[in-house]
Amino acid sequence: MQFNIPQYQTKMKLSYNPIAATAPFLLLFFFFFFFFFNLSQHYAEAQPNTTGYPCNINQTYPCQTYAYYTATAPDFLDLAAIGDLFSVSRRMIAEASNISAANATLQANQSLFIPITCSCNNVNSTFGSISYAPLDYTILSGDTFYRVSTLKYGNLTSFESVMVVNPNAVPTTLQPGDHIKFPIFCKCPNSTDRRNLLITYPVQISDTPATIAAKFGTTPQALIDVNGNNIGPNSTIFVPVSRLPNITQPANSAPAPPPAVIVRNRDRKGAVIALAVLLGVCVALLVGVIGFCVYREKGRGKERGEYADVARRESEFGKIKESSVKDKEMEVNLMADVSDCLDKYKVYTMEQLWEATDGFNDNCLIQGSVYKGSIAGDMLAIKKLKWNAREELKILQKVNHGSLVKLEGFCIDPKEANCYLVYEYVENGSLHSWIHGDDRNDKLSWKTRLSIATDVANGLQYIHEHTRPRVVHKDIKSSNILLDAAMRAKIANFGLAKSGCNAITMHIVGTQGYISPEYLADGVVSTKMDVFAFGVVLLELITGQEAMDGEGRALWGKVAGAGVLKGSEERKAAQVREWMDPCLARESCSMESVINVMAVAVACLNNDPSKRPTMVDIVYALSKSNDLFFDVSDDGLSSSGPVTAR
Repeated sequence: MQFNIPQYQTKMKLSYNPIAATAPFLLLFFFFFFFFFNLSQHYAEAQPNTTGYPCNINQTYPCQTYAYYTATAPDFLDLAAIGDLFSVSRRMIAEASNISAANATLQANQSLFIPITCSCNNVNSTFGSISYAPLDYTILSGDTFYRVSTLKYGNLTSFESVMVVNPNAVPTTLQPGDHIKFPIFCKCPNSTDRRNLLITYPVQISDTPATIAAKFGTTPQALIDVNGNNIGPNSTIFVPVSRLPNITQPANSAPAPPPAVIVRNRDRKGAVIALAVLLGVCVALLVGVIGFCVYREKGRGKERGEYADVARRESEFGKIKESSVKDKEMEVNLMADVSDCLDKYKVYTMEQLWEATDGFNDNCLIQGSVYKGSIAGDMLAIKKLKWNAREELKILQKVNHGSLVKLEGFCIDPKEANCYLVYEYVENGSLHSWIHGDDRNDKLSWKTRLSIATDVANGLQYIHEHTRPRVVHKDIKSSNILLDAAMRAKIANFGLAKSGCNAITMHIVGTQGYISPEYLADGVVSTKMDVFAFGVVLLELITGQEAMDGEGRALWGKVAGAGVLKGSEERKAAQVREWMDPCLARESCSMESVINVMAVAVACLNNDPSKRPTMVDIVYALSKSNDLFFDVSDDGLSSSGPVTAR
């Protein structure tokens, strides 16, 4: 068979125009060229901050702000898991993110706003004070600083910053159960511009200032004013907004399949040739951009020194650990940690807890990660922890008092490296819900409030004076005070408690509004920090106000600024009436008693811990609140005659 080449060429000229066929691909080529060129230029100019953001004296700390987070498979596709990761409730995330708290399951890449409390934290002489929200994370099998920072916290922090704030932690020797502070990057607005929020946002590879500004309803210039030119891939920036934007959540319906593309036979060969050429050019261009980025990373690697090497080593170490640790080995290790508690507490099985809580059903959820369930006819509270509870068990086995929630037993889950603490069930919930809950028709009378305060004081006196070494609770707050059927108070949650006093720590934990100044500034751990927090609880009982208001102002700071109990007796009585919970004013309770308790609270809140009363003094003052008055002076709490309310 002969093939007539001239005739074939003539026919092709009539049926196929190469320029017309390749024009769309040429446009696509230029688009990719300019996209990668601009991306490489932007990447070259941006210098992400990896070790932390210094505090500014013009900024007001602490403040309530938010972090932009993306739900990821497989571990973080439900509100409960994300809430545990960030130590916040599902309701708080749901309200901020414009979704229903009842929707437990999220979609992959669904956007969320996570509420965080931003504070200024003194790290060391090299880095000074850094602005971040400290989150206590317990290492699981296979975890490394790098994996947790990137995969779990979604680049809201960095492994370099984790190393800075945990100087005593060795990344390559992490063990399941180790407590590590992960600093979530954040900033507070300037004191002259308290209306703005600064939302923490991890920049994605395709982001530009314009796209980020459009997402949050702000302007590119506003982003640059706050962050400078450091808006590059994998960096963390702060988006200024006047209010939290409304996230548009994705629909559940699956996307429609793309329309079928019909290619005519006579055009197929030319299109394939043009596409092959275009792809070859794009691949070459992409290789060039990647080479440039690698070159940039090598330069940055010299600056970052040991950080880059540690990241590589800890990543390799994490893979080795992940493949070598077996369930049985984990169970043996965890049980060894709590072996000295086996003779005192009952060891429950996972099957018992699963049956008691109906598979940890939301209907059994009390708050956070605490569930209620019945085992052998006894109603119990089951607290799920993401780590072994050795330290908490060591402290709880020392104490036994009617004003402390009783621990009944525990359970180890080796598959998930979890520990469950099983407590007595306290029927009436937390003091916080009784004082601040909107759905409470019954308000606490002054007599009941005074009884609650006395119960808590007795419990603190016990752990401060009758345990050796002394125990500091470190997280006294109204939500950690539970009320039983007779409305008697019990102190709960010893997860942050510490044996021993007058220690110094750089690991600042606790709840804003209750943290004592010396602990926040210098990390001083002593019984006087519990006394300070107890003073805040007394203010809540008297005023009915939250420890921290919506604008980030502490209740104790507002009371101190108002100069309560300064001046004449008439002025003191008038000031206390102004601060009293309105329902107490309607009750016509003893003003003398209220003034005396306010005096105890103010004394507990003395900036100088040495001038705060001991819990022995406080128990005595509260028990005699109807006939003794303790005057507040610069020397702390001192006794004088009874006050006559006018």
